[in-house]
Amino acid sequence: MNIFSRYVFRQSAAALLLILLSLAGIVWIALALRELNVVTSDRQDAAVLLKMTTLALPNLLVMIAPFALLISVVHVLNRLGGDSELIVHTAGGGTIWTLAAPLLILALIVSLSMSFVNHVAMPWSLKSLRQIVLQVRSDLLTQVIQPGRFSSPTKGLTFHIRDRALNGELEGLIMHDRRKPGEHHSYLADRGVLVKQDDTAYLVMSNGHIVRRTSDKDKPQIIKFETYAIDLNTFESGTRAVRIKARELYTTELKNPEIQAKASAKDRKKFVPEFHERFASTLYPFAFVLIALATIGNAQSTRQNRTQVMVAGLIAASSIRLLGLGLNNVVANAEHLFFFLYLLPVLAIVGALVTIVRNSKPRKPNAHVEALLDRVDSFVQSVLARVQRKAKTLPVKA
Repeated sequence: MNIFSRYVFRQSAAALLLILLSLAGIVWIALALRELNVVTSDRQDAAVLLKMTTLALPNLLVMIAPFALLISVVHVLNRLGGDSELIVHTAGGGTIWTLAAPLLILALIVSLSMSFVNHVAMPWSLKSLRQIVLQVRSDLLTQVIQPGRFSSPTKGLTFHIRDRALNGELEGLIMHDRRKPGEHHSYLADRGVLVKQDDTAYLVMSNGHIVRRTSDKDKPQIIKFETYAIDLNTFESGTRAVRIKARELYTTELKNPEIQAKASAKDRKKFVPEFHERFASTLYPFAFVLIALATIGNAQSTRQNRTQVMVAGLIAASSIRLLGLGLNNVVANAEHLFFFLYLLPVLAIVGALVTIVRNSKPRKPNAHVEALLDRVDSFVQSVLARVQRKAKTLPVKA
């Protein structure tokens, strides 16, 4: 790269880093506020909150990175145009491709970073986040519930224990579940213990009874049991099925038949769009850079209004990305249409390239317009000549 290209790359990279860190900070604060109940309600320390919010960041950084690149490129191009640096660059023989080279290199860096996050960092972080959530749920009974007190860790669920043994076993356990409208389940057990298996934590109760009432009109049913287990995942999701989320799987796992067989039909529908989205999303940084170059990449006079074309470029790029996200839902219901996930950014790239090439070529003037302007100029020149001759013939006053 020449001096000008290195200068553009440094300016764009610095702006990208600043904007990306700013957006990441805003997202992190939003996540921290959403998960604040982990500290206030679930009696977890701040370290758990920090881990949960940090592990959730890679999933969101993939979404905001292309937009951060778009904003940084638009900012740098607008500043170069406002300071007349693009005009000087063009007057010195530079082309728009000299300007595009450092920006496309920056887009390549962002694209490779997104690939790493899509295929490695994001699945790992979400898997780790699930383990922490599992730990929080398993600690729910041992930390929140105090002996001799009624506790409600979630809406519609009430716990009471007589005592807690030194080994963590719960004694004299009472649990009342009224989360489903019209249904009431009361569990009474002599003992209870937490058992972890894979990604699920269970509360295993021994020697107890279940008082069940399915509706207000039905009589309560009493069931005696020696051992009964409750899935702690139901405390939040309300269902006993352990969901296999597509974004938590590595790319190779999305094509694994064994994992697909374990997943529910609802979760399995998202495997195909998630697989192709991880590859197609890396094309958007290139599309965004080229769209920015097509709108405000050419040298313009300071008297020309660049705001309208700049806003138009931002709206066009954002609309294309939102349309790409909407196509994920289409592909989930019609897997054979997955190629549209790639076609959309490719069309945006081709359209931007065509616009750049057209704008970079000097436009030939219209022959009819040129002939008309020549006639007007000749007429004006003849009129001025007559006025000058007549002015010379006028007498000069003493």
